[in-house]
Amino acid sequence: MTTVLCVPQWQGSGLGDSPRLSAGARRTAEVVPADSRVDVPVLDTGGKPEAGVRSLDVLVENLRRTREALAGIDDVVLTAGGDCGVDLAPIAAARARHGDRLTVLWIDAHPDLYTPRTLRSGSFHGMVLRTLLGDGPAPLLPDGPLTPEQVIIAGERAGDTTEHEYLRSAGIRRHGVDDFEAAFENLAGPVYVHIDLDVLEPTQFGSLGYREPDGVAPDRLIGLVSGLRDVVGAAITEHMPTGEPGDDDDAEVIRRLAAALPL
Repeated sequence: MTTVLCVPQWQGSGLGDSPRLSAGARRTAEVVPADSRVDVPVLDTGGKPEAGVRSLDVLVENLRRTREALAGIDDVVLTAGGDCGVDLAPIAAARARHGDRLTVLWIDAHPDLYTPRTLRSGSFHGMVLRTLLGDGPAPLLPDGPLTPEQVIIAGERAGDTTEHEYLRSAGIRRHGVDDFEAAFENLAGPVYVHIDLDVLEPTQFGSLGYREPDGVAPDRLIGLVSGLRDVVGAAITEHMPTGEPGDDDDAEVIRRLAAALPL
């Protein structure tokens, strides 16, 4: 049984029109195949900057509400976002359940390894993976952080120098677009799949806030995801509909991608 958890959070993004991520989360939740749906009643207001993070007070409350919603679900969960920060609670829950055996496959054009010290904008969706690794804003840190050995980054092509320095020093496995397939090889044990849709080629999927060129073709991603085994959870994030005719085609890509996930 699969439950789609809709988390229409937008405050982690730094875009001026980031509230459109709420509509994207709801649209994603509508099109993905699932046995049931749970909507997290996240706050829909901006918050106050604190400790180098925009809207930190709102993000903390949204995290509390997401954890509360997850606690009442026994099914496998596919999280529909919203900005990448919606995956804090689901990944932490998977880590608590599966321990060091868990692998997190982070499919994203960006590595999301900033800290409040290195990201001047304070946009938390650029800090999510670093926070899951135990280095982030204190109120958002998980009880049991991931280890670098548990993380594989796939499709990254737009990281900052400080993020790449951390990647090297921590020894995190990282694959770009050219060697994208290598990230999926020999994956064993429980796997959590995080998908930021900006990993996709923007000329083939345009419902994005951050359109990074030279991305992964949708069919390529769908084919690789369909071959995964022992997937214990997943998220599809950063869907930002444009209000243009191409939105329906993009929604179909999301539907196919979710259907390919072996949950």
